[in-house]
Amino acid sequence: MMIKREAYMRRIRPFIGKELIKVLTGIRQSGKSVMLKLIQEELVKQGVSTSQFISLNFEETNNAHLFSAETLHEEMSRRIERIEGKAYLFFDEIQNVTGWEKCVNSLRVKYDCDIYVTGSGANLLSGEYATYISGRYVEFVVYPLSFAEFIEMYSKIFPTASQQEVFEKHLFLGGMPYLGKLRYAEEPSRKYLQNMCNSIILRDIVKRKRVRNMDLLERIIVYVSSNAGTIFSTSTMTKHFKNEELFTTPETIRNYLKYCEEACLFHRIPKRGLQNVRKYYLADHGIREAIYGGNLEGIELIFENIVFVELLRRGYKVSFDTAGAGEIDFIAEPNEKVYIQVCYLLASEEVIQREFGVYDSIRDNYPKYVVSLDEFDLSRNGIKHKNIRDFLLLPEWN
Repeated sequence: MMIKREAYMRRIRPFIGKELIKVLTGIRQSGKSVMLKLIQEELVKQGVSTSQFISLNFEETNNAHLFSAETLHEEMSRRIERIEGKAYLFFDEIQNVTGWEKCVNSLRVKYDCDIYVTGSGANLLSGEYATYISGRYVEFVVYPLSFAEFIEMYSKIFPTASQQEVFEKHLFLGGMPYLGKLRYAEEPSRKYLQNMCNSIILRDIVKRKRVRNMDLLERIIVYVSSNAGTIFSTSTMTKHFKNEELFTTPETIRNYLKYCEEACLFHRIPKRGLQNVRKYYLADHGIREAIYGGNLEGIELIFENIVFVELLRRGYKVSFDTAGAGEIDFIAEPNEKVYIQVCYLLASEEVIQREFGVYDSIRDNYPKYVVSLDEFDLSRNGIKHKNIRDFLLLPEWN
């Protein structure tokens, strides 16, 4: 089952057929392979013959003999020379090919070809060979389904479901596209999410980074999952693990956190102006359910996580900051700046004063939001209040 993911296609479409290498990155199972199929569909609509396509998935064992730049280049040269006209190359999970950048750039220079690659991880373009394609590629980060995309997928399966029902399912399971094939059934979906997380941990962290202390890594992942959206330090974590009779150092924890970021399991958000003060959020809140459980109990953290990933999805750079005695959850830049405060329910006047009052010291005129599950509009003093479902579906936040 596939949805069009038009938000990504709008960004990719202007580069189709152009010389720049199109690089799609992101967490495993976020839909990068589907994006390659959607691009192929777009090319067919433009009149390109499928005989001009060459597609390779480097997760498949029958392509293991192509896991070096030299052998891949030799094979591609042989195939491209048999194609009449422009060749369209689609390389899925390219990070499995050693020195892939060198190979891809050589193909770009030598042949009339249009190249698309995907890779799991945030550091796909930071290796020693990255200079070969520096300035010659455009990157698109593919995230799990947004709430709008989730509605589109879910409605194909359950066309009579209300928006509230769909949101409750989204809160619980997150936005990994494959869940649609499981019809969002609770136990199979949870099992899939657990297996997906294990695959990320084993393939993209343990194997790639040669992690030795699996117990520590797993405990760090559980700790971050349960404390997503809260400020904590590596020293705090070191003391926490010491109390559990697991002895480590802040430096080791920092390294393991970095590995998780590079695997796109976590995203880091700094305090404005202070890079060393940070919070972490999960790449998808379904990961929390798989690792830690209790998504519907830690609902305010889940709301924050959903809003944060939506900000990334829309291309914002995100930070947080203190304001008076409170904390502004998200300051989104460099597009039109937006301030966003997230809570579960504005259940009392005290909560209302706290959430809206955090903006009292902010004197600029950029949009300011308070987002919650409340159905009634409680906007005041130029600060917009939105129900979280409505907020996530707004085309723009200005």
